[in-house]
Amino acid sequence: MSDVSAAILTNQPHSNPAEAVVKKPQPYSNPYLAGIGLGLVLLAAFVVMGRGLGASGAFSSLVAMGVQSTVPTHATTNEFYAEYLADTSKSPLKDWLVFEVLGVFVGGFLSGMLAHRVNVTTERGPRISVTGRLAFAFLGGALMGFGAKLARGCTSGQALTGGALLNVGSWAFMMMVFGGAYAVAYFIRRQWK
Repeated sequence: MSDVSAAILTNQPHSNPAEAVVKKPQPYSNPYLAGIGLGLVLLAAFVVMGRGLGASGAFSSLVAMGVQSTVPTHATTNEFYAEYLADTSKSPLKDWLVFEVLGVFVGGFLSGMLAHRVNVTTERGPRISVTGRLAFAFLGGALMGFGAKLARGCTSGQALTGGALLNVGSWAFMMMVFGGAYAVAYFIRRQWK
């Protein structure tokens, strides 16, 4: 591995700055301006597509399609999968949420490229190993997905879209998300110090 590659992976200054090709990452956007931008994206989704934002529904469509391909009798008799497979005139993967999530991946990658923030690394605190960090990330993602199915929506569908529509259940969801985050923040943030 070259010194330049090592500098990229470890985010350490190169011994010979003249040879370094690493561009300095641009600072993150102002969170308040980013929030306004997200609100405008949500408004555009309502105007253009006639519905709000979401994310977990795209993964449910993908899972339903996979189950239908491997065990079609189970998919058609299961109430959860049948919801995504009810319209037999089109594939579940042609849902708006699937394309929206694909756009999030592409847009996030392009944004990272333009801001010089794309590299191979695992962001973690000094008290946790890479394996531990990845294990916690996987556990957190699994809990979030499980909670999203119980709540019939994730932070995008419930908090953003439902909250914007003043849905009482969505506001209760948001309060529980913030409450849960504050309850465990003390234990998690210790890993980052």
